[in-house]
Amino acid sequence: MTTTPPDAQPSQAQYDTRFFGHPRGLATLFFTEMWERFSYYGMRAILIFYMTDKIVKGGLGFNDDKAGAVYGLYTAMVYLLCLGGGWVADRIVGQQRAVLLGGLFIAAGEFCLMGPSQGAFYLALVLLMVGTGLLKGNVSTIVGQLYRQGDPRRDSGFSIFYMGINIGALISPIFCGWVGERISWRLGFGLAGLGMLAGLIQYVLGGKYLGDAGLRPASTGDAAKDARQRRNALWALGAGLAVFAALGVLGATGVIAFTVALISDSLGWALLGIPVVVFTWLIFSHTWTAEERKRSAAILVLFVASAVFWASFEQAGSSLSLFAERSTDRHIFGFEFPASWFQFVQPIFVIALAPVFAWLWMALNRRHAEPSSPAKFSMGLLWAGLALAILVPASMMAAHGALVSSWWLTGTYFMQTIGELCLSPVGLSAMTKLAPARAAGFMMGIWFLSISIGNWLAGKAASLYSSIPLPSLFGIVAGCTIVAALVLVILIRPTVRLMSGVN
Repeated sequence: MTTTPPDAQPSQAQYDTRFFGHPRGLATLFFTEMWERFSYYGMRAILIFYMTDKIVKGGLGFNDDKAGAVYGLYTAMVYLLCLGGGWVADRIVGQQRAVLLGGLFIAAGEFCLMGPSQGAFYLALVLLMVGTGLLKGNVSTIVGQLYRQGDPRRDSGFSIFYMGINIGALISPIFCGWVGERISWRLGFGLAGLGMLAGLIQYVLGGKYLGDAGLRPASTGDAAKDARQRRNALWALGAGLAVFAALGVLGATGVIAFTVALISDSLGWALLGIPVVVFTWLIFSHTWTAEERKRSAAILVLFVASAVFWASFEQAGSSLSLFAERSTDRHIFGFEFPASWFQFVQPIFVIALAPVFAWLWMALNRRHAEPSSPAKFSMGLLWAGLALAILVPASMMAAHGALVSSWWLTGTYFMQTIGELCLSPVGLSAMTKLAPARAAGFMMGIWFLSISIGNWLAGKAASLYSSIPLPSLFGIVAGCTIVAALVLVILIRPTVRLMSGVN
């Protein structure tokens, strides 16, 4: 099977240095991702509070178990659908159009959250899942395609891009959180929708700077074969949508009694099954070259590490948010700030530290001393585990009815951020380098599948918030993460060999 790798004939954008020494197209993607993350984190900052708030106060009145399950289901599906979004981009529309369509779905979903009924709430979540699935992975794929293979700016570029994510995550809880908690949940969601619209306008106006990066679906080099693959993909997409529509009708008419627990458990089995099938195909199928199969095995190691990391990290939007609301002293000079404002602590640290990490990796690279991607991943896991470990004594104090200092959560978020910067931007960069060129979007979707699994596990843990003692909950998650870090240390050298020269 012949291919035309996106790096084979680099677009003019790849030789551009107008954005802090990087291609000008990086600025377009930076602000697109910034506003998409404003929308996502603005909504996420108040989601768990909206679900657990009493109906008479404008919330949905869910108990902790149901709210945690819905939260985990939503955040898991957001990233799971990146797999489908990458496939749609590779086979049908290309990454650039997928990003545009995704943004439109996201904006529609945020505005749908302003509806008063539970039906509107669940429809909104579906729109947000689909929209983020189309946008999230593909915008990162385009970033990778702005650079040629071997360009030393790539990791640094992803760190800059990651700052855009965190600027959006920083400002959104301040505004959406305040409006949502102090004025109206629905107005908070509407503000998140306006942010996504701003991102779409910027993306359309700045699209000319992206050049050919992600403009067209992946090509086999045979026009007739490309057309046949696109036609088959459209049929497959239509069949998949028909199945989901049929399930929706059956659920709405009561023929099948869908519950949050049933859907969440079913998703869990699917999340376990999909990577088994995909990696079996990638590693053992002769569709791929020997080098591609070896690199796919390396991706599997990073995939598992990523899933464990996000299971720990994503406590931030669920169990840590509930801890902030119920067990943390939020008074500063007599002013009680909204619990959702804790969601901008991590982005502050990321914005402060991301340039430091971008400089650090480049400086170590020049000295030929930069840690490998698996080594960076092990550091990320260790910091994430230690971050939750320090909450064990804090939760012990809270168990006796005391409101603990906000510095406990601040310290947790600081340590999580160090772990995040060791793993997340590095993972995005590694996927663009390790993935076969003919399946770049699909493989980025695989990366986000690991985040999906982590989010599902995080939601499962959060659903136990009121069921088991908090010291046990935080201690178990911290212990599992630290053990995973130690296992990965043992696997660093074998994984580096599987990467076949890519670092």
